[in-house]
Amino acid sequence: MRTDHTNSFAMIIIAVLFFIFGFVTWLNGSLIPFLRVICDLNEFQALFVTFAFYIAYTVMALPMSFVLEKTGYKNGMAIGLGVMALGSLVFIPAALSADFILFLVALFTLGTGLTILQTASNPYVVLIGPLESAAMRISIMGLINKGAGVLVPLLFTSLILSDITSLSAQNLASVDTKELAHRLIIPYIIMAAVLTSLIALVKLSSIPELTFEKEDQYDKDTIFHFPRVVLGALALFFYVGIEVIAGDTIGLYAQSLNVENATALTSYTMVFMVLGYLVGIVFIPKFLSQEKALMNSALAGMLFLLGVAYSSTTSHQISEFLWGWSSIPTLPDTVTFVALLGFANALVWPTIWPLALEGLGKYTAQGSALLIMAIAGGAVLPLAFGKIAQITADMQSAYLFGIVCYFFILMYATRWHKHSSWRS
Repeated sequence: MRTDHTNSFAMIIIAVLFFIFGFVTWLNGSLIPFLRVICDLNEFQALFVTFAFYIAYTVMALPMSFVLEKTGYKNGMAIGLGVMALGSLVFIPAALSADFILFLVALFTLGTGLTILQTASNPYVVLIGPLESAAMRISIMGLINKGAGVLVPLLFTSLILSDITSLSAQNLASVDTKELAHRLIIPYIIMAAVLTSLIALVKLSSIPELTFEKEDQYDKDTIFHFPRVVLGALALFFYVGIEVIAGDTIGLYAQSLNVENATALTSYTMVFMVLGYLVGIVFIPKFLSQEKALMNSALAGMLFLLGVAYSSTTSHQISEFLWGWSSIPTLPDTVTFVALLGFANALVWPTIWPLALEGLGKYTAQGSALLIMAIAGGAVLPLAFGKIAQITADMQSAYLFGIVCYFFILMYATRWHKHSSWRS
């Protein structure tokens, strides 16, 4: 990166892209209860929304890393935006037919575009300044990303479900589900138009290319010889799984408890993630190291999961304590703890990335791709959660599954990030 001015401009462009990441990604939390109704799905089937979207990261990440090596990071961003625009347009025939398979194809295509964008943009944020403050920079991007996550469920509910109080059987008895599906068409046409316009913004911008030393610093010929990255990808796999469970199942869980406006509740999780990112921006690295932030996040997540599983489904005391002074509707205590997982999750992604990419040099694209592949946790683990909830008929207790996720995050924070070789 050549100058402070160039760095600042690059950060602004990437901030716009992170807003798009958040907007597209966290729309899934609203789509799940919505598609469950119009496609007549059970809880397990509805979570294929997350599977189709996040499995694209696993299937496409390594191929996209080779695309980036050929096209460069900047052109790769433009390609990713184009693929996402195409995915948005696939929602039109999906909505016209109310065909769940077409919805899944559209979501996979969106996920593919995001795979390219994420693989290209995350290394920029890590490497644009000092490594020890990378988590702070990623926290800023996360703040923008999750700000979109707060906004999108509210927009979805107000624009698409403005005349429906909640997606309960009673409220939908008089609503034609095909007409309900058609309401998705205009929003996704607008999304395709915005994504297309961003292609021009990226192509015409002065974002510099990332350059690395050509010679090897290491006696290693594959990214899998770097345990710091491989174990970081494993930790990210479990992190993205619990992040998606917290953000995308809160509406489904609230729906099962007959909470009104369940499709908007992803915003609650996102609000707490925004608060967590603010902590990262203020405290990292001056008062809190990246390793300590990661460890505390894992421990807080375990504590909140116990709160989900063992708190009341009828009491609203915690919710009233947190925002009872405002006009925001209160939630059952158990649902509030699901939202609080957002606070625990906020600093996991920002801290794992710099710890995992440290010193990779020319292997950075492959390392980034491996970390992006770990987003498959968002495809696999919510399905496992949904199956546990279906088998046990107890969605509340099923959230304890997330303790496994936080255990792997805790291990990376305390031990695994220090490994420079598999023998150490």
